[in-house]
Amino acid sequence: LDLVALGTIADVVPLDHNNRILVAEGLRRIRGGRARPGIIALLQVAKKNAVNLSTSDLAFGVGPRLNAAGRLDDMTTGIECLLTDSDSDAHRLALQLDGMNQDRRQIESEMRDQAFESLANLELDAADMPAGLCLFDERWHQGVVGILASRIKEKYHRPVIAFASVEGGEELKGSARSIPGFHIRDALDAVATRNPGLVTKFGGHAMAAGLSLARGDFERFSEAFAAEAARQLSAAQLQAMVESDGEVSADFMTLEAAQVLRSAGPWGQEFPEPLFDGKFILRDSRVLADKHLKMVLSPESEPGKLIDAIAFNVDEDAWPAVDASRIELVFRLDVNEYRNSLNLQLLVERILGSE
Repeated sequence: LDLVALGTIADVVPLDHNNRILVAEGLRRIRGGRARPGIIALLQVAKKNAVNLSTSDLAFGVGPRLNAAGRLDDMTTGIECLLTDSDSDAHRLALQLDGMNQDRRQIESEMRDQAFESLANLELDAADMPAGLCLFDERWHQGVVGILASRIKEKYHRPVIAFASVEGGEELKGSARSIPGFHIRDALDAVATRNPGLVTKFGGHAMAAGLSLARGDFERFSEAFAAEAARQLSAAQLQAMVESDGEVSADFMTLEAAQVLRSAGPWGQEFPEPLFDGKFILRDSRVLADKHLKMVLSPESEPGKLIDAIAFNVDEDAWPAVDASRIELVFRLDVNEYRNSLNLQLLVERILGSE
């Protein structure tokens, strides 16, 4: 059940009634110290406490380290880590996976910078931006283009396909990510039908897909994909919409409330954790590792109350102004564990604005 829980969460499987039961039992097994050595070792290198394990620890701590092996090399190391009965072998393999994940992050960061630079060089404003984006760079790693497409989609809120060249150079492989209202696999089918021979092969589902095409057909495909996206998507659909469960009072922003929400899980795909919005006084902020924003906030309704908050992987364009004194956020209540101490922390999903 520990492997079932990990696979269900890491592969973003919908948490229907039966899957929630399986994940809950798997989490209970891991928290009780009865997990496979590989899972325990991966949690250790990710600096996650198995006793207080949550689904987000599996999704963002363990999952990426396992996936890194398949993205950069092959999945053998990850499989061996999960199957071994030896604690020492599990720890050794987990360290290898952690190193691969650090390499993946570096590659992804460089690719993201290159993609944003390419888009900036086009000098497109919101009105000129194609409804569907296709990007390719000779330097990009085939195993990381899916993550890159996701990052660009999040920034520009439109379907994105990122391509990398296959060894030999005459073929491109692309990874596509979409937005609600645009079935990416069906869109690729429509492009292929209207342009026989353009797409070598493709497959996927509503929100993600993969495809191959000849290198010389990239420009023609990009135009055809952008046209198909424009046919299907309205201007309103290309505007990101943030849905939350509403505002919460300052009295509800407590460690106890965060712990209650955590215990009400497991949360995951199609059973999301409650998401709130609110306006705060920005007391302090600093950037960690050039990409995470750490803040100290006070609810506008209770200026004397101080609350820690963190936003991971924040786009620089969304950072509050240097002289900002107020900020509006969409967030989750989170339990932050540091040096055996538990504290309330707001896990920021989106910065709506600052002034």
